[in-house]
Amino acid sequence: MKITVIIGSPRGMKGNTGRLLEEVLLGLNNSVETELFDLSKLKVLPCNGCDYCHRTGACYLKDDYEAIKASLLDCDGFILASPNYIFSVTAQLKALFDRSGNLIHCLMLEGKYGAVVETSGGGEDDIVIDYVGRFINSTGAQSVGGIGSPIAGERTFPREELLFQQARQLGQNLCLSILNQQEFPDQAEYRSAFKARMKNLIEYRKETWTAEKNYWLEHHAD
Repeated sequence: MKITVIIGSPRGMKGNTGRLLEEVLLGLNNSVETELFDLSKLKVLPCNGCDYCHRTGACYLKDDYEAIKASLLDCDGFILASPNYIFSVTAQLKALFDRSGNLIHCLMLEGKYGAVVETSGGGEDDIVIDYVGRFINSTGAQSVGGIGSPIAGERTFPREELLFQQARQLGQNLCLSILNQQEFPDQAEYRSAFKARMKNLIEYRKETWTAEKNYWLEHHAD
């Protein structure tokens, strides 16, 4: 089993989000292979809207995005971690999301499972967890849930023992969902409607978005 881990904090694993993520990783099975992408140490440029990826299947920009994408395509599950920066994810993680047109238009992560890790200075954690969960569903994957908390100090949290227990349980749940190929009925309506929306979009743009059209013909023939 392989799990891709992406942390969008500018402080990497040394910050509060990294501390909570550590506990989630402790909950993974000992046999799990993890690949960590620390966006504070990598280069992911903003999308420039050139449509090159839709036509060719790869991004025109030369940075670390394609390596992250390849890991997501190869994994069984993934974890997305970010602090709450003004009611959303960090600019580092948002840049990655914005570059993920192929993953979203083609639902390339169908059959995979994602989990969310979030921290905040002052709360409203569910806003970010829900947003990242929607991104997970929009790639075709299912979300096993998320863990989030305001901080109490430097790499410390309120009710820390309970929080860390829940974080480790999230890691366990991610592994169990992969092993059991669990279905999440509460996500089915959104995922089905989004897939239909993307099918219509690809049909509309089929003359120019050739790479994505061909992916749909091969993987979503129904």
